[in-house]
Amino acid sequence: MNRKTGAVVLIFLFAAMVFISGCVQNEKAQAPVNKEFPETGKGDESMNIQSIKVSSSAFTSNGSIPEKYTCDGQNINPPLEFEGIPEKAESLVLIVDDPDAPTKTFTHWIVWNIEPVAKIEEDSIPGVEGLNDFKEIGYGGPCPPSGTHRYFFRVYALDKNLDLKAGAGRKDLENEMIGHIIAEGELMGKYRKK
Repeated sequence: MNRKTGAVVLIFLFAAMVFISGCVQNEKAQAPVNKEFPETGKGDESMNIQSIKVSSSAFTSNGSIPEKYTCDGQNINPPLEFEGIPEKAESLVLIVDDPDAPTKTFTHWIVWNIEPVAKIEEDSIPGVEGLNDFKEIGYGGPCPPSGTHRYFFRVYALDKNLDLKAGAGRKDLENEMIGHIIAEGELMGKYRKK
């Protein structure tokens, strides 16, 4: 390598170092200044999802669901209570299902755009209801064909209200929820048909 070529290489390397240094400095300048309250994008899937405690005055966790709330009784929804709903929650979603159904997880109730409240009353319509696997809009209580089944009452706190029409199905609901869940919880009860 002659002196002229060496000088060109040195100038190129120096220019590259200055350019890279400027990029790094610009990147640092764009970082949030306030580290105490970093901006976490609402509905960011990488954010920590908080826990909601779900309970019912009608039955205990892992306990038997009273007949009143099943197809053998009045077939009305049980009361539910929630603790730990985040202040940022704009709405709640409730999904009730039976993973022990013979062919697939059977959906008994889907409701969205529920006000972020601490309680859902018995025999109520707390939000917009969708189509369950009985092919009906609304609540369909436990009604296992045989044996004891588990029923999960799952609640999700979202950072928005959903633009979804009444009667929509579970897949549509779950697609709308993606990226917007900020907290969740569940209560499981059991039932054996009479």
